[in-house]
Amino acid sequence: MKFKFWGVRGSIPSPGPRTARYGGNTTCIEIRSDDDTLIVIDGGTGIFALAQSLIAQKLLPVQANIFITHSHWDHIHGLPFFTPLFIRGSRVRLHGVTDPVTGNGIEHVMGVQLQNSYFPVSETQMDATIEYKTIHIGQPEPVGDAVVHNVVMNHPVTDLGYRVECNGKSVFFTGDHEPHYNPHPAGHPEHDSCQRHIEERNRAIDAAVRGVDVMIVDCSYTREEYPAKQGWGHGTFDSAFAMALRAGARQLYCTHHEPTRGDDELEAVFADVMARHAGQLGAMQVFLAYEGLEVAVA
Repeated sequence: MKFKFWGVRGSIPSPGPRTARYGGNTTCIEIRSDDDTLIVIDGGTGIFALAQSLIAQKLLPVQANIFITHSHWDHIHGLPFFTPLFIRGSRVRLHGVTDPVTGNGIEHVMGVQLQNSYFPVSETQMDATIEYKTIHIGQPEPVGDAVVHNVVMNHPVTDLGYRVECNGKSVFFTGDHEPHYNPHPAGHPEHDSCQRHIEERNRAIDAAVRGVDVMIVDCSYTREEYPAKQGWGHGTFDSAFAMALRAGARQLYCTHHEPTRGDDELEAVFADVMARHAGQLGAMQVFLAYEGLEVAVA
């Protein structure tokens, strides 16, 4: 099994000279199982570059399984530009959860974007076979020779973390995730019930990531930036390190880079957090994700 980053920025595309080394496209990760099943996690603007790569390698038509962590724009706004959707013989299956507030399923994600007000081509004009698969919380999904597990993370909308397993190897991606916190002070009438809920959610997440080979984690903020961003649904480098160490991960890839942070600033932030964790990481390797980085899960 191997994976490749096609988009590593969060919130909004940020192309330009300041982000040229790590890339300015938003979230998209390609995973290839041992039998070459194509699994794509999220459809940010990076999915367009993935599509261009498939064309260059003459791999179309293609069978693609796209798993959406959540429906915020930076994780879906590349979907209508995924070229296989326009190629006869391609089969694209879009996996996602039903929104518990609106009741809208994953098909709504494409339906909204393909309205004439926002995009000039309707789904009926796309030549691929497009299928929609509703994900049920905690239910594994077989895809080729791989299995995709899910767990609910912490974000302002329902966000699924995905664990992809194939022949004993595993990769976990958090999507957007902020460590749980209790907004109610001790003694508040809702403090205890909220704390029990947090502990239940954390147990589920810890079970989902335990023993994983590779973790790919939302590292949007520094610990200094976080207090002003609390409640926005994103984590810090420090919280990602803690999560990966708790899981016993062999490798951690930091992603969802803050769009205002240029490459030099990103490397400086990373160097600082690595220095502070010196001696604490054991055998775990830590990397900054960048567009084009391809990793074989050994």
